[in-house]
Amino acid sequence: MDTDQVTERIIGCVFEVGNQPGPGFLEKLYESALAPELRLAGLAVEQQHGITVRYKGVIIGEYTVDLLVERSVLVALKAVRAFDDVHRAQCLNYMKATGLHVCLLLNFAKPRVEVKRLVL
Repeated sequence: MDTDQVTERIIGCVFEVGNQPGPGFLEKLYESALAPELRLAGLAVEQQHGITVRYKGVIIGEYTVDLLVERSVLVALKAVRAFDDVHRAQCLNYMKATGLHVCLLLNFAKPRVEVKRLVL
């Protein structure tokens, strides 16, 4: 399955989760609902996937992305009033650190889930 197919399947699951339980909960709740929904859709999912940042071979930082799907798409979940530049920067940093090229930035705080597809 190519990256576009994976992201399409993820987005379908995102809207399914967005319908239940609706806006107003913490990010962790949406992560806990989305991960099994993705698995039901036949996708491999890793929750709280660790990302190591290196500089000249030395570890200089550790991050955790909410979900890694099919070892090819990063997923960052938010429950915020609006996306901020820092949210986009976080996704770009995840992509740079992992060498992956696609990150979905999701916001569950709205009546309809917001989805931003970032590509590096």
